[in-house]
Amino acid sequence: MLEVVVAALGGYLLGSIPFGLVLTRLAGLGDIRQIGSGNIGATNVLRTGRKGLALATLLLDGGKGAIAVGLVWLLLGRELVPVAGFAAVLGHNFPVWLGFKGGKGVATTVGTLLAAAWPVGLACMATWTVVAAIFRLSSLAALVALAASPGFALYFAGPDYALMAAGLAVMGFYRHKANIIRLIRGEEPRIGTKKKAAEPTS
Repeated sequence: MLEVVVAALGGYLLGSIPFGLVLTRLAGLGDIRQIGSGNIGATNVLRTGRKGLALATLLLDGGKGAIAVGLVWLLLGRELVPVAGFAAVLGHNFPVWLGFKGGKGVATTVGTLLAAAWPVGLACMATWTVVAAIFRLSSLAALVALAASPGFALYFAGPDYALMAAGLAVMGFYRHKANIIRLIRGEEPRIGTKKKAAEPTS
């Protein structure tokens, strides 16, 4: 039980590091939560016009999930990887440092899946790429990839990883609830467009 707590707490703390917020402040761009969608993730950082910062945010957000999984796998064993992976994405989405108002967890989820079972992560990335290329809707691509991830995990990694992926998918859909409403209404902005007004992230 102690190892489970350590895996969960360590994963959460790593995942809760708000790299998008830290990088934009260091770059003198102010609070990313006051820009675009108000989200702390790479997609919203891109709306600042700083592609380098957006890429760095994407890599760091994905990397923290991968590091959480890798450390727990190395130190505590493979069986606790799903605990650490889920906790890392939970930390990104609901960081204690920001009043539990974080990102949507797509990059952290992909990083987690790549480290936990790389074929699952690659399959999700391929799914996102195909859907995004066809519809030019980042949120739709993320939702489809999330929905498919438990099936990929069951096939490539087994039931325990499929359960983790299912939990991440449910959490991802919850964090995308505003996007889902806009998709239904046909109001979701396509890739390449900019948002002018901030929106609530909760």
